[in-house]
Amino acid sequence: MLIQRPRRLRRTPALRRMVRETALSVDHLIAPLFVAAGSGIVRPIRSMPGHAQLSVDQLDLEINEIAELQIPAVLLFGIPAHKDPIGSSGWDPDGPVPQAIRAIKQRAPQLTVIADVCVCEYTSHGHCGILAEAPGSGDVLNDPTLDILARCAVAYADAGADIVAPSAMMDGQVAAIRSALDAAGHTQVAILSYAAKFASAFYGPFREAAESTPAFGDRRAYQMDPANGREALREVDLDVAEGADMIMVKPAGAYLDIISAVRQRYHLPLAAYQVSGEYAMIKAAAQLGWLDERRAALESLIAIRRAGADMIITYFAKDAARWIAAE
Repeated sequence: MLIQRPRRLRRTPALRRMVRETALSVDHLIAPLFVAAGSGIVRPIRSMPGHAQLSVDQLDLEINEIAELQIPAVLLFGIPAHKDPIGSSGWDPDGPVPQAIRAIKQRAPQLTVIADVCVCEYTSHGHCGILAEAPGSGDVLNDPTLDILARCAVAYADAGADIVAPSAMMDGQVAAIRSALDAAGHTQVAILSYAAKFASAFYGPFREAAESTPAFGDRRAYQMDPANGREALREVDLDVAEGADMIMVKPAGAYLDIISAVRQRYHLPLAAYQVSGEYAMIKAAAQLGWLDERRAALESLIAIRRAGADMIITYFAKDAARWIAAE
């Protein structure tokens, strides 16, 4: 009987590179940034070592570094000076995100700028839209929220964003934003839809970073149940039908099966978001000496690529770019 010996092709680093099925390059990385209103702000995020809230006047070094590492895109989140029940700071043309877009485009015009479209950072209650009038209900009104999401998207496009990324998980948000962008003359601005965004326990550090923890209740009435895979595909179907140019699954690590299923179903560019909790777990374990940070981070990223993602939003973006260049 012939003995099969797959190990022959694992014998040397060169052989392993030659037969490697999945590639991870800097071109696959998107770096998230947290932009705060004000000036002179460099506010480290305790639960996300290596990251900080930055005011626009403090972005230069960060953008220079991202550009030098040849990371192709950034994803912007804003922390406003004031909040109100409808999140009106979200579409202020002088708010932190529009200011950051203009500054980045002036400093690094080749960098693709993606603006997250949601109002959880901007509302006084921390939910992703306009609430029903019943006190403490936590019921987010879907259709009135579409109007404010569209206003945010247009404000970011006016400032020069290349891509807007609706993340509020409101039904019909892609169609509403596409219509508003086109009406405002922004037919060239693409939509990266958070098509399947789950109500995950892995968002904790982000809520510290974006100051977006709900004042009451949670977001399970509009974000997806982690138990549901078929429903995720339905959500993606709807966003594609509404005109999404690119689609996203969030989080990534616990949802590789969803990424794979979406990849098999569609040929649109597919992003996956390696979220704050995924990042924080690896960082914490590495700091305790329980695992090798570089190997664990790169393994997690290659797994997301292997599942089918074309782009990965990751807080490891800068480190990963350096590690990849050093290989």
